[in-house]
Amino acid sequence: MIAESGPWHPFLGAHMSIAGGLHHALEDAARHRCGAVQLFTASPNQWKVKPLDEVSTALYLDTDARLGPFASAVHDSYLINLASPDRDLRARSLRAFIAEVERCEALRIPRLVFHPGAHMGQGEATGLRWVAEAMRETLRATMGFRTRLLVESTAGQGSGLGYRLEQLAELIDHCHGDGRVGVCLDTCHLLAAGYDFRTPEAYAGFRAELNSRIGLARVGWFHLNDSVKELGCRVDRHAHIGRGRIGAKPFGFFLRDPAFRHVPMVLETPKEHDADRRNLALLRRLSRLIPDA
Repeated sequence: MIAESGPWHPFLGAHMSIAGGLHHALEDAARHRCGAVQLFTASPNQWKVKPLDEVSTALYLDTDARLGPFASAVHDSYLINLASPDRDLRARSLRAFIAEVERCEALRIPRLVFHPGAHMGQGEATGLRWVAEAMRETLRATMGFRTRLLVESTAGQGSGLGYRLEQLAELIDHCHGDGRVGVCLDTCHLLAAGYDFRTPEAYAGFRAELNSRIGLARVGWFHLNDSVKELGCRVDRHAHIGRGRIGAKPFGFFLRDPAFRHVPMVLETPKEHDADRRNLALLRRLSRLIPDA
């Protein structure tokens, strides 16, 4: 027997488009009654980025003050590969990564979510070493900033790094436990990487491993996505909530976990007509469902 109790998770949201201006992401978030929003600060598929100007920055901050405040995060460019074996590409990626943090700080966005990158055949140990070095350099270059670096758990597709919790823990350790470093957990990626959390027992086991390897307090952001592909496939294919191999019920385990009650959770599901509204409505219901005593 299931009963509804209490309000929904306070920091639910989605990745929103910045077409027409950064502030439009906040307007879309407000229309969907979101408490959280994720956005890009520029095209994620272009190296050349127009610097933030005073007008667009002020408009974003004014919109946040008027409609929010929202729990917010930026997702970094898809072109950045901090693990690249190509020295020039790695240097270019680092410059772009530091610029992402600088834009976050200017917009008062306290989180930057990023993929650790792909080792491209040089081996995971070497790739992780390059990522850790880039993270340390970024922390030094942005000393005094409040923006946190949240490394995202990945599906492990191709030569992608960050698909194991121990790899995320290694990156944190190499940053000497800096408080500005944390993780973003993506539910689709976790399942694809081989982590099962689809029953209460499996969730308890995953939670214990997460706490042991990383610490629950290091989790600073969630991507709530169902998975088209099966457990352990190492293929990154997002599906709408409840329409993939995860199913709807397991999302409630994360949403109702007291340790994550104030950790923002956003959708990265396909942007089909009205999909955000439907997915968010389902997540809100799941966040309120509790077993009867």
